[in-house]
Amino acid sequence: MTVTSSRTRLRPTVAVVDLEAIRHNLRALKPATAEVMAVVKANGYGHGDVAVARAALDAGATWLGVALVEEGIRLRGAGVEAPILVLTEFPPGSEDDALAAGLTPCLYTDGGLEGLAAAARAGGRRVAVHVKLDTGMHRVGLPPERTAEFVGAAQDAGLEVEGVWTHFAKADQPLDPFLAGQLDSLLAQLDRLAATGFRPRYRHAANSAAIMATPRAHLDLVRLGVALYGLDPGPDLAGKADLRPALSWRSAVSMAKRVRAGEAISYGLRYRLERDSNIATVPAGYADGYSRLLTGRARALVRGRRYPVAGTVCMDQIMLDCGDDPVEPGDEVVLIGPQGDGRITADEVAGWMGTINYEVVCGISDRVPREYVDE
Repeated sequence: MTVTSSRTRLRPTVAVVDLEAIRHNLRALKPATAEVMAVVKANGYGHGDVAVARAALDAGATWLGVALVEEGIRLRGAGVEAPILVLTEFPPGSEDDALAAGLTPCLYTDGGLEGLAAAARAGGRRVAVHVKLDTGMHRVGLPPERTAEFVGAAQDAGLEVEGVWTHFAKADQPLDPFLAGQLDSLLAQLDRLAATGFRPRYRHAANSAAIMATPRAHLDLVRLGVALYGLDPGPDLAGKADLRPALSWRSAVSMAKRVRAGEAISYGLRYRLERDSNIATVPAGYADGYSRLLTGRARALVRGRRYPVAGTVCMDQIMLDCGDDPVEPGDEVVLIGPQGDGRITADEVAGWMGTINYEVVCGISDRVPREYVDE
């Protein structure tokens, strides 16, 4: 087993990422008929973009997806050479840097097309682009009825339209007719393009949820996001694929003390003890991404048993109420992941926070080192 770290660790709080789990998840979900884009935006959903990208490519991904030009440039700086699609238009003024890094642009506005075409001409580059259609999510994208016109304008401007794609709003609810309507809208525009003799190399629509539940959406390329990390895209899809959570979040007890009944714990003194109790302090708090919303709700594992977070989550620390159970400085604490016969999942933490598993793992801050286990 090989263990590497993103940087020197001076305290016990760490996020450990299993790269073999990343590979397993990609292989488990890769369609037989489509290529896979591993989406590594937001620092690989909090797991670490460079390490995850390399593991995904090793397992058969042929593309990477990012949200920001800066994210793509970071991957290039780390020596990643695979095609990288930036899933939103290049911000004005970033075109030269993005193209110099060999990033593939997404287009969906006239202004974006004009700026990119000008940069391509000035640099003497032949640039391949992916045109995004807004088929109903109404975040970003080209109105579908403009597809043929826009593709023609891009070609006239000297750009190569390599891909046409869309993004689903309700793929995690595969029986909802809105999903089928979005896919039908995309396919109708592709049929109109085909009638003119044009077919893009890549037609893509499927995110993690659609990869798992909507084979008709696989087309030429699928975009594997949250499920790459072993997390279910939504409650309706829980258990539908053999996913292995890749991340565990661990720390250790820094102080243990016996506190008398009637005393209260942490800011605001809202957690009052009804009996004498062993209180364990753990060096992880909301500055690390352990949300203050977990106050009064969360549990952590020590010696394989669950204990409640006692009182308000602090910026740098939490306290656990261990009752009469023994606890000592140095005891491992698991915030997410397995310990003994117990496990705390990102979905469970999300439930305590009133959010989704995506936010939990993306929210683990940069001051928490990432360690990579590779077996």
